[in-house]
Amino acid sequence: MRIAIFENIMTPGGHEVDFNRIIVEEMQKRGHEICFYVPEGFNFSMDYHVPVHELKGEVVSYSGITGLRKLLASVKREFNRVGWFKQLYEAGKGGDIDAIIIPTSTYRYLRTVTKSVLRHSPIPIIFILHGINPGEAPKFLKEAKKLESFPNIRPTVLTFTDNIFGEKRPNIRTIYPPTFIPRDIEMKPHQKDEVTSDSQRPLIIGFFGQYRREKRLEDFLEVYFQGHYTRPVKLLVQGATMHPEDSEDFERIIKKYSNRKGIQFLHKGLIGAEWQRAIMGIDVLLLPYSAPRYKYHWGGMLFTAIGFKKPVVTSNDMNPEVFEAYNIGEVFESGNMVALKASLEHFINTYDEMKDTYETELQKAYDEYSPEAFAQRIEKIIKE
Repeated sequence: MRIAIFENIMTPGGHEVDFNRIIVEEMQKRGHEICFYVPEGFNFSMDYHVPVHELKGEVVSYSGITGLRKLLASVKREFNRVGWFKQLYEAGKGGDIDAIIIPTSTYRYLRTVTKSVLRHSPIPIIFILHGINPGEAPKFLKEAKKLESFPNIRPTVLTFTDNIFGEKRPNIRTIYPPTFIPRDIEMKPHQKDEVTSDSQRPLIIGFFGQYRREKRLEDFLEVYFQGHYTRPVKLLVQGATMHPEDSEDFERIIKKYSNRKGIQFLHKGLIGAEWQRAIMGIDVLLLPYSAPRYKYHWGGMLFTAIGFKKPVVTSNDMNPEVFEAYNIGEVFESGNMVALKASLEHFINTYDEMKDTYETELQKAYDEYSPEAFAQRIEKIIKE
């Protein structure tokens, strides 16, 4: 099949870029031809090495604007989206493509479809939503209801359940999200050190992400240093900073803790092969994020951990269904620093006896959520 990806979200990198890459590369492996349709003037953060077609109408950004200007920009964005959808309809009607995937959708996209000729599309259109939270659910279900009589409009939610807060609709599909894997480096199996046993080698825990002052990094570092560990351990803290004030604060923290044993800082952004090598170079991913949205939206870092076969220590906000199904690490009560300390101690001190279990469970989780399995599920929806 000739499958088009409609992308209109400009992003400097991260999981959105890799998500598109999964669709491109895994669907190509299945024998499909892939191309992109994008707004005019759209800039990619990555070359996916497939044809790109421009649609009339530029992306409208909200960056740096508020009040009436933001309202006007919102109206302009909706107007442009209607225009893009009309052009996508013409591409499908003209036989240029056999299906369309919109990789990052919201209920607003469905609302636009109800006003657009695209609802009459002669080819399947997969609107992928990366989770639905309680506030969005009524709006999403309302718009999906309006589209039940248009069989080629196929809203598809990445979730771990077969319903949306108890609601099942005939035109809403639910599928698992995919793992992120090392695509630019070789993934080598763990090699035991002939001189130093695994229990003597420092266990490297990786804490990755964008650093902002409000993240309370120092509170976490104090918890880490208060822990009593019965085996060698090392913490790698990577931080990418966007603003000068965040960069200055991160440098202050680095200076404060630089003389402490068992910690290493990396103040830089990581992308592509460099990012993948950094993940492969650690033993465990620490995900101490506390935010209710992770209960409803899949965690990109968690699915990086599964793809790279790394166990995790994380809060119980993070996709709880995954941890109910697979023993891939340690979970602590969200926002509870005492619980985090206890979880870190228990995980580190029992790691050597649990390592084989983690490897087995990570493989099971990978098999369920693999990019190959994801592509099969998307293909199945297209072929319905």
